[in-house]
Amino acid sequence: MSNRLSKIYTRTGDDGTTGMADGSRVSKADILFNVMGDVDELNSHIGLVQAYLAQTNKAANQPLSEHLQRLNAADFAQALVIIQHLLFNIGGELAMPEYEGVSETHIDWLEQQIDTMNKSLPPLKDFILPTGSVLVSQLHVARTVCRRAERQAVLLQQQNPAAIRQTAIRLINRLSDWLFVAARFCTDPAQVSEVLWNSQALQNLDNHK
Repeated sequence: MSNRLSKIYTRTGDDGTTGMADGSRVSKADILFNVMGDVDELNSHIGLVQAYLAQTNKAANQPLSEHLQRLNAADFAQALVIIQHLLFNIGGELAMPEYEGVSETHIDWLEQQIDTMNKSLPPLKDFILPTGSVLVSQLHVARTVCRRAERQAVLLQQQNPAAIRQTAIRLINRLSDWLFVAARFCTDPAQVSEVLWNSQALQNLDNHK
């Protein structure tokens, strides 16, 4: 997959097409590029999660969650690095159908990560709103982008089964679960940054009808 970039702009895409690894050109409006774009966007959001985590580690007034303190924040940060590489590999698979960059082993790893994080969390008894601390909120943003990437990937497979492997779709699905659990895992020690749905939140508005 290595390819040294000596020039960033080529002008070859000015006609609305993009070159594939086999030399063919595909319209940028193709569903394939929706998936590529969503996966790339998701990877960027994971990078932002890493930045917020590093910022939280350094800020004295932003304590790490007790889960991160107990299970080692460095391990969580390394998991983010691995996830970014897996997403990059999925992008490689989309560009080069013969390339296999993710496997069942990677899905198993995500599931083990989910189980490990979940063991340290209190039972979930209500719906969670996608907000809280900046770190937790960013994990929720990544989760929603991941869900979109999965929807687009399923659509791509329906339209062109050879364009994406089922393993890649399953990994994206499992990653959305990982991001949900990770958002809970990164709540602050007092769980203040985990915001639950409140049935009374709209009561005042309803009373004014």
